Amino acid sequence: MVQYKLYYFNARGRAELIRFIFAAAGQEYEDVRFEREQWPEYKPKSPLGQAPYLDVVENGQTFQLAQSLTIARYLARKFNLAGKSAEEQSEAEMYADQVLDLLNELVKIHFEKDETRKAEVANKFYTESIPNTLKVFESKIAKNGSGYLVASGLTWADLFLVDFLGWLREKKDSFLSNVPAVKALDQKVLNHPKLSEWIAKRPKTEL
Repeated sequence: MVQYKLYYFNARGRAELIRFIFAAAGQEYEDVRFEREQWPEYKPKSPLGQAPYLDVVENGQTFQLAQSLTIARYLARKFNLAGKSAEEQSEAEMYADQVLDLLNELVKIHFEKDETRKAEVANKFYTESIPNTLKVFESKIAKNGSGYLVASGLTWADLFLVDFLGWLREKKDSFLSNVPAVKALDQKVLNHPKLSEWIAKRPKTEL
């Protein structure tokens, strides 16, 4: 029997996509959370000295991975959420990388200390980066007919997109008002029985 242990701070952050994948797959795992002051205890145990990291224990052997998207790709392939062909897998990775670009922009805004610079970057992010990406996603979803980013069905790229949209909080509805296919995908994923169960019971955290 394979055992999975996910290590991350007590936050959604970079680990929530991984938790979404576990939830959508119906796969049990140990969600190991720690506070910032506990990080020095866990850091030496991570293969890259970073969080999140994953331990996969099977037959007494432990396989470790770090880097959130590397872990996500690995689990997506394990749980049939990566796409049905090499082409679809590449498509899913392309869309996930695009979502990661948005997430990284959002993180930069959050940590920018210069208020003038922060306002400039935020304005570009909310008026250009997000609308432009969602417009591309809208066209793709509407064209392929499955209701998802990849034609064969749900992939980890959809989960990542929905996870990211959740970070927009009160701004989310305004962004989705002009992209009905993206909005429908968002609702479909959020209504996934196993995923909705996870969202309802997950720890409430600021980040």
